[in-house]
Amino acid sequence: MPDGAAPVLDVKGLKTVFRTRSGEVHAVNSVSFDLRPGELLGVVGESGSGKSVTMMSLIGLLPSPPAEVRRGQVLFDGIDLLSADDDTLRSIRGARIGFVFQDPMTSLNPVFTVGFQLMEPLRRHMGMSKARARARAAELLELVGIPDAASRLKDYPHQFSGGMRQRVMIAMALACDPEVLIADEPTTALDVTIQAQILELVKELRRKLGMAIIWITHDLGVIAGIADRVMVMYGGQVVEHAPVRELFENPQHPYTRALLETIPTVRGKRAPRLRVIEGQPPVLGAEPASCPFRPRCGHALDICARANPPRVPVGPAHDAACFWNPETGGPRDV
Repeated sequence: MPDGAAPVLDVKGLKTVFRTRSGEVHAVNSVSFDLRPGELLGVVGESGSGKSVTMMSLIGLLPSPPAEVRRGQVLFDGIDLLSADDDTLRSIRGARIGFVFQDPMTSLNPVFTVGFQLMEPLRRHMGMSKARARARAAELLELVGIPDAASRLKDYPHQFSGGMRQRVMIAMALACDPEVLIADEPTTALDVTIQAQILELVKELRRKLGMAIIWITHDLGVIAGIADRVMVMYGGQVVEHAPVRELFENPQHPYTRALLETIPTVRGKRAPRLRVIEGQPPVLGAEPASCPFRPRCGHALDICARANPPRVPVGPAHDAACFWNPETGGPRDV
């Protein structure tokens, strides 16, 4: 990753709301981040923290209604994706920004062959002939480690295992040589052996192709092995952002510290008891006016009930949204 390289993706103040019968759900609240060429940004947090909704908001994948991207800016190659027309978005989605969805069992169309589904973006976005698209589809299946690739093009999704289907999904996302790949918990539905194979595959593809990757997961152990930077989300907002090593060695937000304490470790003859984060995630019926983690936090201060802390620098390339200072045990200068 080149030092000082301009971001390939720059997100500023993203706000997404869902309108429901019982009122609005403020799913994403003023999220900002960037992604540089060739780097892997890990996005972590528990279910409902806004990880997937944030990334689908970027490229217009949320149904509207009920979803509404209310404000923000998403700059990609000088284009604001939030204000781009449908034709522009269609030309970018799948071609320059690839997306690997969470569940390989339901993301492929069961009535079309894998070959047809791989060839479609090649013909639509890259104008390939049928013969050239078929040859490229076979190359892609080989690239992601599917044996006897040319003959597998005529098979249907149900003829592939879960791990192989996820490889097909990755091949589809890579079909048009995208500059950015967004992977939404792509190993969640797979057993640990297949998970390890997919992670090794992604590392290898990143080395070969040099693309920028956003990897969404709830598994900090996965992030430790593949990410350059980590963005921790809670309650629809970013609560901490840091280089991966810095985050693990010097977490500054109580939520990040609690997440790290939930990772199993083996020390001595007996493993320590795992930490449990007591309480429930917030109900996002309004944009937070106080710290969303305050009801579950053991370090909450009086100010946490009156204001939602802004993200402030806490170290080199490291920021956190918290009024508590773990170094002093008291309030942080904000």
